[in-house]
Amino acid sequence: MKYVANRVGFLLLSIWAAATINFMLPRMMPGNPADALIARYHGALSATALHAIELQFGITHEALWVQYLVYLNHLLHGNFGVSLTYYPATVMTVIRNSLPWTLGLAGLSTLISVLLGLALGIYSAWNRNRRLANILPTATTFTAAIPYFWLAMLLVYFLGYILGWFPIDHAYTSTLVPGLNPPFIMSVLGHGILPACTIVISSLGGWLMSMRNNMVQVLGEDYILFAEAKGVPDREVMLWYAARNAILPSATSFAMSIGFVVGGTLLTEIVFSYPGVGYQLFTAIENSDYPLMQGLFFMIALAVLLANFAVEMLYGRLDPRVRKGGVSQ
Repeated sequence: MKYVANRVGFLLLSIWAAATINFMLPRMMPGNPADALIARYHGALSATALHAIELQFGITHEALWVQYLVYLNHLLHGNFGVSLTYYPATVMTVIRNSLPWTLGLAGLSTLISVLLGLALGIYSAWNRNRRLANILPTATTFTAAIPYFWLAMLLVYFLGYILGWFPIDHAYTSTLVPGLNPPFIMSVLGHGILPACTIVISSLGGWLMSMRNNMVQVLGEDYILFAEAKGVPDREVMLWYAARNAILPSATSFAMSIGFVVGGTLLTEIVFSYPGVGYQLFTAIENSDYPLMQGLFFMIALAVLLANFAVEMLYGRLDPRVRKGGVSQ
């Protein structure tokens, strides 16, 4: 219980720190969302109209600590204000519309990449003397070195534009009405293949090499030799003795990749004009949409913190030494 209480306390402190930084950063930037909106009209709005717009964006001239308390109150209610880019839509509405696309694309792609990379890493480490096991690390290291955006553009050009096998932009055909119907579902799947392949191909090598290196190190431990001397079946030694312990460091890496998922594969979504969180973040930065940037940054930070908390709980479950403070993370 002490371990869990410490982790919960650290989580709450980290969320508070992330929220505070998120509050301060926009206020350190020049201007505000109301000024940016006014600039669209070349300043041709009255002082009354400016004041009304400031109220809509939650901009006040109160003391900073008063603004901070109001901000925390709005944050607890999920109120990030009004988006400048999609005015008068709220930031939460934009996030709510974008998040499912990112979770569907980047989430599933990352999960596939992790599971496939870990499985290939286990195979490569256990069968180190076989040709295929030695080829896999080299091949995936090469693909991992290819930048996301460059690989995405290659796939778009050759498989989308030249061969015409897959759609090259957006999440579905614009003429279709979104819904749980076969044409729309097939269109979503078709549009998601190229960006999903970009994510899987680019990230697979990292997971494979990480798991392979951890596995090779664990295979040299005394308890592995003891299990083999006892006559434990090879499959059981590989999975329950070696892989179980070798996978622990990869769990932390997976937690960090959650922020990448929620943040959206920014460059990939930009190349494919995919309407996920990453693309919305790019749009917000491009339009100086401070409320939307603020909301997206906080959601990304929150996702990373919660993922790390979940992994710490998993560590405590898989390795009792962590709960007793005998192993540092």
